[in-house]
Amino acid sequence: MHLTALVDSPDHVCCRYRLAAFRSHFAQAKHVLEFQVLPRWWWNRLSDLSGLAGSGVIVQRRLLSSPELWLLRRRFATLIFDFDDAVWLRDSYSAKGLRSARRLRRFETMVRAMDLVIAGNEFLAAQARLFTEAHRVIVIPTCVDVKGYPLADHAQSSNVQLVWIGSASTLAGMERFADVLEKLGERVPGLSLKLICDRFFDLHKLSVHCREWSERTERTELASADIGIAWMPDDDWSRGKCGLKVLQYMAAGLPVVANSVGLHRQIIRPGENGLLADSADDWCSAIRHLAVNPALRQAMGSAGRDLVERRYSVAAGAAAWRAALEQVHDRLAA
Repeated sequence: MHLTALVDSPDHVCCRYRLAAFRSHFAQAKHVLEFQVLPRWWWNRLSDLSGLAGSGVIVQRRLLSSPELWLLRRRFATLIFDFDDAVWLRDSYSAKGLRSARRLRRFETMVRAMDLVIAGNEFLAAQARLFTEAHRVIVIPTCVDVKGYPLADHAQSSNVQLVWIGSASTLAGMERFADVLEKLGERVPGLSLKLICDRFFDLHKLSVHCREWSERTERTELASADIGIAWMPDDDWSRGKCGLKVLQYMAAGLPVVANSVGLHRQIIRPGENGLLADSADDWCSAIRHLAVNPALRQAMGSAGRDLVERRYSVAAGAAAWRAALEQVHDRLAA
């Protein structure tokens, strides 16, 4: 099958982790996967869509209009939608609130037009199944290439460093979490926080080390820390998140402490590869417990890396994609 993926950018995190990572595996299965940037404005998109080649299209995350979908349906035998966010909602930090009738209508139209929908987690898949047959919706989690991550060294027990990685938009969550971070700085001696991002903030009681995000350095920056942290608001936008930062922490051999929202509860196995914490006291207890116990950090980090290798590896994701493509091919050929 010759597939063209319509993406925000080949360098966008969603494209890199959810499509580009599988490109060589697609080739081994005799599938050609190409990428084309989808223009922002609809009149430019209509022109570009008219010139696409191949037997199928993967639309990543974008909610196209009815005319655009009609054009794609006329030209291609196979239409696939891949998404890893609750795109029928506004994000957690929108001044307009989460709910959007317009986005929901566009999402419904998008899903109904597809031969196959690839959702990043079960919460997203359940929403898609409201608008199409259940067998057309498949969950393929975001996957990480573990081999590219060096392992953290948990040899020392003083001057422990937390790490958070993300984008400027998701840093808003950490800013909401600042009061708890300040308490951690008060109660856990020698603690610091590394932010790997393209925007930063300061704290009064916890030392913050700022690292400009780079694809070249992100893995070594993660592995040089001691504990990965993640926090999300308790809402449906967060439940649509697919846990990439947690998987990256685990790939680097870090134990993870996160709040019990969304996929955190599925990926983190408390006491095995990390800890779940919701109240400030829970967070202080969890971080203090890991900070003074490098052997426990090592054991949890190893368990997390093993989980990623088994369930969230590129090989596992590629196998799921191949099976999904075979399924849709057989169904359309019947």
